[in-house]
Amino acid sequence: MRFELEENHLAVQQHAREFAESIAHLAPEADEMSDVHPELLEKLRDSGLCRLMVAGAYGGIDEKLDPLSICLVREALMPCSCQADSLFAMQGIGSYAIGLGGSEEQREFWLPKIASAECLPAFALTEPDSGSDLKSISSEIIPDGDNFILSGEKSFISNAGAASYFIVFVRDGSGYSMVVVPADAEGIRVTPTPEIIAPHIMGEVSFDGVRVAREARLGDGGDGLNFVLATLGVFRVSVAGAAVGLAQAALEEAVRHTSTRIQFGKPLNRLGPVAERLADCWTEIEMARLITYRAAYLASNDPIASVHYSSMAKLGASEMAGRVVDRCVQVMGRFGLVRGSKIERLYRQARPMRIYEGASEVLRHSIARKLSEEFG
Repeated sequence: MRFELEENHLAVQQHAREFAESIAHLAPEADEMSDVHPELLEKLRDSGLCRLMVAGAYGGIDEKLDPLSICLVREALMPCSCQADSLFAMQGIGSYAIGLGGSEEQREFWLPKIASAECLPAFALTEPDSGSDLKSISSEIIPDGDNFILSGEKSFISNAGAASYFIVFVRDGSGYSMVVVPADAEGIRVTPTPEIIAPHIMGEVSFDGVRVAREARLGDGGDGLNFVLATLGVFRVSVAGAAVGLAQAALEEAVRHTSTRIQFGKPLNRLGPVAERLADCWTEIEMARLITYRAAYLASNDPIASVHYSSMAKLGASEMAGRVVDRCVQVMGRFGLVRGSKIERLYRQARPMRIYEGASEVLRHSIARKLSEEFG
């Protein structure tokens, strides 16, 4: 078994790191914004990284999406700019279902625009009264001749105010489906989501009797949950990649500080308790990196069958990032608390990662259920 990245993945990693360096001067401003930073978006378009999010037939780099490449990019982007990381990730999260279940016309229309980042998508799952329990959604489509009428409310939707289209998870008779709805359709209203501790491009979306063509439904109808699971299988593990990158950046900040900060006659990182915390951080990061890369490899073959590995990677890496960044703040003392510093931004950005794309408690429940099925 090889544990080193192949040449193609090393090239992706290097490209992503170089792009991250090129936008570092924009990150402090962009990461405090709740709308799109135009210069950062333009640079993301120029980078070509979003081509990783679609199949080669529609302007992508690879024949099919490669979850490990996506993880490597997010590992590089997250420590630099959470907005850049989010914009990149959403290009895939908001388009993957089209690649799976969309008609050829839908794929040809939307996916090249995703690859070039000409348009930004939104993936509308969460509702005011429905979060982790997706089956409790109330949004629905009702047949009306050659159309559907879409009604419902979606909440905390990434890219909402900037999106060109929404992929909307809805009730469809006795089952669940997904429909693609242009953002300028009549009856859609977007309002701001309350600010969270790490600013993010989000909005509340109301669909008030929106008329959509029958062809807007992905697949034959009733495939919505499968599309959600497949999307999570590919992109949930990429959250783990982002968490590994964030934790690595926090550790490097702490090492730089504790190597030069002299207390009790020696550098802080030569003092027992500080050295022990730093060693624990490095160990946990490397452990999380290994499970993340393995889960990404498995997701490339069968994302639905391996969604429990993606869940384990996301759970382990996001919880690890929280512990690591907290330790790093602690060993930096008062310097770790300075508003606007890199470590302070990383601290705030780490906390939401244990909630979005599967809260830790929900992931533990689903992992335990899979464990019982396998060995019970």
